[in-house]
Amino acid sequence: MLIFWTLTGLACALAGLLILSAAGAAGGAAASGPEEDEAARGRALARDLEELDRMAARGVLVGAELEAARAEVARRHLEADVAVAAPVVDTAGRLRQARWVLAGTGVTALAALALYIGVGSPGVADQPYARRVAEWAETPGMLDAPKLAAVMEREAANQPENFEAQALLGAARFEAGDPIGAASALRRAAMLRPDDAQTWARLGEALVQTQEGEVGTDAEMAFLRALALDPGQLGARYFLGELALQRGEAARVHEMWSPLIAALAPTDPRRVDLESRLPSLSGSEG
Repeated sequence: MLIFWTLTGLACALAGLLILSAAGAAGGAAASGPEEDEAARGRALARDLEELDRMAARGVLVGAELEAARAEVARRHLEADVAVAAPVVDTAGRLRQARWVLAGTGVTALAALALYIGVGSPGVADQPYARRVAEWAETPGMLDAPKLAAVMEREAANQPENFEAQALLGAARFEAGDPIGAASALRRAAMLRPDDAQTWARLGEALVQTQEGEVGTDAEMAFLRALALDPGQLGARYFLGELALQRGEAARVHEMWSPLIAALAPTDPRRVDLESRLPSLSGSEG
C-alpha cells in the first residue's frame, strides 16, 4: 500500500504543478503584455496621425474633412484599446479558478487518504497475484468461476500432461465466460485422452460459444467424435440437430433429437420446445 499511496501523492503533485504552470503562464502573459501592447498602439496612432498631416499638407483633406478623419482615427484606436484590455480581466479570472481547482485537488487527496486510514488496512502488505491464487486454492468450494479458473490454470500449468487438470481447467474457463480459453484447455485434454466422449462434447460446446452460437466445422467434428465414442452424449445430439435443422435435413434432425426428447420428462419445457420444432418427415427422402 505504501507504493500505491506514494504514486497517488506524486500524481496529485504533478496535477498541481500543471495547474500552477498553466496559471503562471497566463498570468505572466497578462503582466508583461499590456506595456508592450500600449507602446505598439501608441506608435500606430502616431503613424495614422502623421499620415493625416501629410494628406492635409497635399490638400487632400482640409477643414471639416480633416477633423472628421482625425476623430475617426481616434475612435478606432480607442475601441482597439478596450478590446485588448478585456482579456486581461479574463486572465485574472482564470488564475483564480486555477487556484480553486488546485485547492480542490488537494482536499480530495486528503479526504481519500483519511477515508482509507479510517476504514482500510494501511498496514497490509501488497499481495502478489500468485499468492492470492495460492490462498484461493485452500478453499476451492467457496470460489466463484473466475477465481476457480485461476486456481485450475495454476494446477494445469504444473501438470501439463494431466488429463483431469486440463479437463477441469476447460470446464472452469467455460463457466467463467472464457470460451476461447476453455476450447484451448479442452483441446489439450482431448489430445491426452482422445477416447473421452465427454471432453469432445465439451470442446464442441466451447467452440460454439466462440462462434456466438453457430455450429462451425470444428464444433461439428467434435460433436461427431463425441457421438461416435458415446451415442448417449445428449449435448452433442442437440447441437448436431440444430445444424441439421438449419440445413433442412429433417430425417437427421429426428435422428439427433429423438433420443434427447425421450430422455426429458413430458412436462420439461425443453422437451416441449424440441417437439414443437421437429420438422415433418412427410415428403422427405426415402
